[in-house]
Amino acid sequence: MTAVRSAFASSLAPHLPPLPVMASLAAVYLIWGSHYLATAVVLESYPPFMLTSARLLVAILILLISLKLRGAGLPSAPQAVCALSTGALMFTGAGAVTLGQDLGVASGLASLAVGAVPVWATVISLVFGYRPCATEGAGLIVGIGGLILLNLKGGLQGQPMGAAVVLAGSLMWALGSVMSNRLALPRGTAGVTLQMTGGFVALALISLARGERVAVDPSPLATLGLLYLAVVSTLVAFSAYMYLVRTVRPSLATSYAYVNPVIAVILGAALLAEAVTLSSILATTVIVTGVVLVMLGKGR
Repeated sequence: MTAVRSAFASSLAPHLPPLPVMASLAAVYLIWGSHYLATAVVLESYPPFMLTSARLLVAILILLISLKLRGAGLPSAPQAVCALSTGALMFTGAGAVTLGQDLGVASGLASLAVGAVPVWATVISLVFGYRPCATEGAGLIVGIGGLILLNLKGGLQGQPMGAAVVLAGSLMWALGSVMSNRLALPRGTAGVTLQMTGGFVALALISLARGERVAVDPSPLATLGLLYLAVVSTLVAFSAYMYLVRTVRPSLATSYAYVNPVIAVILGAALLAEAVTLSSILATTVIVTGVVLVMLGKGR
């Protein structure tokens, strides 16, 4: 019986993603799914670009301590430039999404708009000669169809400026992701730290230009949410995401955009009283189906 189970497991193993890939996917799915709810809470006391730059600063300090303790060497100048520039692009996009929420886009809708990331990433990758397989293409279509279905009874039309900013931010994140996969970046913690540093500098400059100020008496819950965004959402989830960008196909690395809206809508309904309709439940099924197709396409 044991031999039969071992043979069965062995027959499945080649068709399953490696454990680090599955763990990284779980991290970006679950953590970034709660990111939008935490952002809505933090925005009550902290302005958008200052919020995003502050959470990056906390994560950078933690990573620098880690690099110092490990005695890690310095990357080459070209690698550092690539990491700083792609990080600035990606995290400016993240700041734009946060600004969109500050302009009135609900947490679930902000996550929904970021669902355009796989489409942008695939289109951008086509310019560089990437060709998705038929299963991946079907997964992209099904996933985006689910995102559209999820938004049938809502919509971003009520916040046109916020919607435009969020969509622009998702495009910037997708472009930075594709470029990160094609440029020579430092591996591991050093690369992540440099990308966050590039993002921090860009966001801090934008915050200064906008004249952002912290609330006179920020709430403890908002400050706690800021720490969550800095340590868990930024440090843990972004590190997992960059591992996926370097390891798997673009469509799988960005498949979190299919799952995050589902988690964000559930959390928004439970904690922010956002409505959940029959169409959103149906959309959940369609979105998960799209993710499965993308993963199957990756395996092939």
